[in-house]
Formats: sequence, C-alpha cells, structure tokens
Amino acid sequence: MELGLKGKVAMVTGGSRGLGRQIALTLAREGCHVAICARSDERLRQTVEELAPFEGRSLGVKADVTVEGDLKRFHEEATSTLGPVDILVNNAGGTVGGRDFGSTTDEDWLETLNFNLLGPVKLIRLVLPGMRERRWGRVVSIASIYGREYGGPLSYMTAKAALIAFSKHMAVTYAKDNVLFNAVAPGSIHFPEGSWDRFVKNSPSHVVDEFVARHLPMGKFGWPGPIGEAVAFLCSDRADLMTGVCLNVDGGQSRSLI
Repeated sequence: MELGLKGKVAMVTGGSRGLGRQIALTLAREGCHVAICARSDERLRQTVEELAPFEGRSLGVKADVTVEGDLKRFHEEATSTLGPVDILVNNAGGTVGGRDFGSTTDEDWLETLNFNLLGPVKLIRLVLPGMRERRWGRVVSIASIYGREYGGPLSYMTAKAALIAFSKHMAVTYAKDNVLFNAVAPGSIHFPEGSWDRFVKNSPSHVVDEFVARHLPMGKFGWPGPIGEAVAFLCSDRADLMTGVCLNVDGGQSRSLI
C-alpha cells in the first residue's frame, strides 16, 4: 500500500533502538526525512547509518526528552536540517524508580510523568503551530496496553493512561486543523536490551513459559515490526479519518473490550 509519505519530515524520540528504531526505519522506507534523538552517541550513530541508504535524509541528535533545552535543540536541528516537521512520534518512555505504591517516591512520580507525558507535551508545543498553519500534521504517541488496563509499574501505568487521555483531548481540539493525534498501545514486545528481553534472560525458563502461556494468545512475544507499520499507517492520509484512536498492537494480549 502506497502511504504517500514521501518527502514528509518526521521526528522520532528514543529513535536509536527498539520500537523507536523500527518506527524510524519504517518511516524512512516510506520516503520520509527522519530525525531521531537518543541519549547514547554510539546507538544514535549506528541507527543513523541504518537510515542512510533510504531515499530521504536523516539526522541524529543527542538529546534527553526530560530536559526542555534538549527538546528545543532537537526541534531546531531537525527543522534547520530537514525542514518543517510534519510528523512527530513520541516514543521515548519508561519507568523511573519504584514500581509499586510503597517504593515509588514523589521524585519517581514526577520523573516518570516527565518522561512519558510532559516530554511529548513540550515537543508538541514546538511542532503544533507549523502543523496548524500548513493544515497537515500527524502526532503519534507510543503508549501501552498497560495504559488501558491493569499491568506494569504503578507510575508507568498512570503516565501512559494520561498520555492516552491527552492524545484524545488534543485530537478533538485540533481535528478541524487536520492535525491528527493518535496513540499506539503495544503489548509485550521483545527486542534486544528491552524490558522483556531482560525478563526472558533473567527469569527461569518455566517462569517465562508460564507468562507466555497465560498472557500471550499467539504463544510468543511481539516484535517491533508491526509497531512501525501501525505508526506509518496512522501518519498517512490512508488513515485520514482516524484521530483520537488508541490502537492496540498486542497479538490479542489485552483483555479490555474497549
């Protein structure tokens, strides 16, 4: 399916590995000019090298999405090198500190919310005016099935639920400007050095087998490819009636009926 994304400028946070890397590669394959950010110089360099063979231009910027100055610099370098931003993918996220109520400090709460929610909010403030002026924009935020139903660390679950709610409100507010906001909710996706990779490596085999049998209807962990394809579709005019959506990509793992 031709997605019509050739020449569009995309920014992807956390784009050097895992889901972010796959999203960047998929958008590049579709002809986008792609800017990625990450905190590791080496990973950034490697992924930019992977993007280089595609037709579009690519850029890597060392930046931490929890630091406002880094976000501004990422946006400035992306626009000065590639042009006005058409697509923003908020991929970076995770849990900082404690994983349950008793162990999660106030600082952990603030840092996890900053990582998953306020980073996207601040980047959207930078890209939204131009998208509205041009009457075309796509913002896709990577949430989690654990933002839709119970599961995962408490602060992470809360932050991802907030990200989904934020995306819905923005979608309704800016639909009239043809700036579409959607979220993608991955299930348990396995990739090198990711959280599920650590779970598989650090857990007894019977624990892993029990988790797969109980929670993963397809009998296996997910992989990054389908996440990249879902994001690329949502960024295209093929999905031009989809806004305010939170799309599960989870192999049937989630249990919510809505």
